[in-house]
Amino acid sequence: MRIKEQKMRVRNHQVVLNRSVGGDTGIFVFLAIMGVFMFLPMYYTFIQSLKPLDELWMFPPRFYVSKMTGKNFSDLFSLLNTSWVPFSRYIFNTVFITALGTFGNLFLSSIAAYALAKIPFPGRKGIFWLMQKSLMFTSTVTAIANFLTLSTIGLMDNPFAIIIPAWGSTMGLYLMKQFMDSSISDDVLESARLDGCSELRTFWQIAMPMVKPAWLTLIIYSFQGLWQTGSSPYIYSEQFKTLNYAIAQITAGGVARAGAAAAGTVIMMIVPILVFVITQSNIIETMATSGMKD
Repeated sequence: MRIKEQKMRVRNHQVVLNRSVGGDTGIFVFLAIMGVFMFLPMYYTFIQSLKPLDELWMFPPRFYVSKMTGKNFSDLFSLLNTSWVPFSRYIFNTVFITALGTFGNLFLSSIAAYALAKIPFPGRKGIFWLMQKSLMFTSTVTAIANFLTLSTIGLMDNPFAIIIPAWGSTMGLYLMKQFMDSSISDDVLESARLDGCSELRTFWQIAMPMVKPAWLTLIIYSFQGLWQTGSSPYIYSEQFKTLNYAIAQITAGGVARAGAAAAGTVIMMIVPILVFVITQSNIIETMATSGMKD
């Protein structure tokens, strides 16, 4: 009995069974259309920052610029330079809070998740249960408790009033713990301990490289959240304010400052996008290669 041969295609010099060319083309077209829709808001924001004031308020809105100008950016920097706090101070505050907050969140979440996931000790299930329940409470619910705590320990009007609560974010701990449970084999850790590795060395040289996708993802979320920090009830002094707050205050001057506001939005948007683009390639690569078999 003659068996009907299945249609096969050659990809990278290998014969593979796969979807038809038409199916692949349809999926590609669909994903391309969805990608365009997702990119459209960022494109429109960038275009708005290059429009003169008379084009900003046209209706219906245009997705192109007739008379491109850089005046919006120059106006924004001129307004920032007229404040009594130097523009560089706002940048330093934002970078300091974002970098230190992200690093502390990553380190504490990772080492705590490693203990909860891979070191048996009494009460760890109860601790993880409490940590899961804490995810139900938003920052608005815990604002009063945080205010009283920070006031009691003397951290009001201090950048660490923003940094330290970021260190205690349970979302990062939950992400790292779940990823370590599924990605790190107990046999690998036990082999390292038998070879004489200390627990700290096992964590740093074995466990952390194996969960690289998780902590890269945590860096993205933590960085984006801290970079967008604006007005805070814990910060009073102008010299401790962030760049996002400064731009929001300066561009809140009505219609005349709409162009400067669009330029400020682009500046605040560029850095998180760059961080995401740089780390995204690493996440995709490590997710494809970090699987292990017992």
